[in-house]
Amino acid sequence: MEHQATDIPGNRPITLGQGYSTIAWVPESEGSWALPLRHERITSWESPIDKAVWQLRQVSQYLPSRPIVLIDSEYGCAPFVLKTAGIPADKLMRLRSNLCLWSAPPPYSGKGCPRKHGEKFKLNDASTWEEPTETIEIDAPKLGRLRISLWRDKHFQAAANIQMQLIRVERLKKESGQFAKPLWLAWVGEEILPLNEVWQLYLRRFAIDHWYRLAKQRLHWTLPKLSSPKQCERWSDLMPLITWELWLARAVVADNPLPWQKSMTKLTPGRVAQSMGGVLAAIGTPAVPPKPRGKSPGWPQGKPRPTKPRCPIVKKGTSKRKKAFKKSV
Repeated sequence: MEHQATDIPGNRPITLGQGYSTIAWVPESEGSWALPLRHERITSWESPIDKAVWQLRQVSQYLPSRPIVLIDSEYGCAPFVLKTAGIPADKLMRLRSNLCLWSAPPPYSGKGCPRKHGEKFKLNDASTWEEPTETIEIDAPKLGRLRISLWRDKHFQAAANIQMQLIRVERLKKESGQFAKPLWLAWVGEEILPLNEVWQLYLRRFAIDHWYRLAKQRLHWTLPKLSSPKQCERWSDLMPLITWELWLARAVVADNPLPWQKSMTKLTPGRVAQSMGGVLAAIGTPAVPPKPRGKSPGWPQGKPRPTKPRCPIVKKGTSKRKKAFKKSV
């Protein structure tokens, strides 16, 4: 049972399927290219957070420098921060607007147990906010007027030893003069980038969404109706390989636009795939032409057809604790 972003009318936003976790390298400062480094199925005994932590640990040990990881709000939580504390990577994560953070504790008074938390900081309650450490207003070319605020040394309640830098990005609506729903970000790692740069860095995470759309629509990732997880994994392993081939071929293909498309100098992944026909015709194929073998005999008459093995449906989620009622005397 997997979560589905577009729910079916009259039903819950869930569907039957296999969940996948992808960690990718975004090679350019703009555009829709995202190159998958690990693209694997989340098995029945794994959670998305555990799978993402394992993938990040595997990738980080082979990188020449400390990476900056852009993380969606599903992973903006204390368990992910705790499990990735030992991985040499800076994390810029999106936070849900209903979270509650805590400031650094006050100095030890000398009596009792030292406090772990300071004042509460509720993201959707402005009365709990203190004055931001830094605030700037800029004019973005595409987004218009923005106000960016920074609060230092915040942490999750379950991760008191890991400090975060909290960022709030507001976009001013020109017609009303009011700010739209803000974007909350958190920086975990070494020294934070300048405030006018760090918020733009998170916008590059949406290249992953473009890659998922490419894999589903252009590379036909979800088209075949496969019956076993192993077949799904084997087919899904082709998606990163094809993407890297498109990336390597972007400089040698000639743009081949459709009649209603404009010519491009900097090709997108879809336009490179559209132009790969000329490359395949030039290099040829090592496969020999198929040989006719006559009419297939088909299924032998009288032989029973075995049924496919049925697997139990796995529902992931935290079960609510049952209330313990006192026995009546």
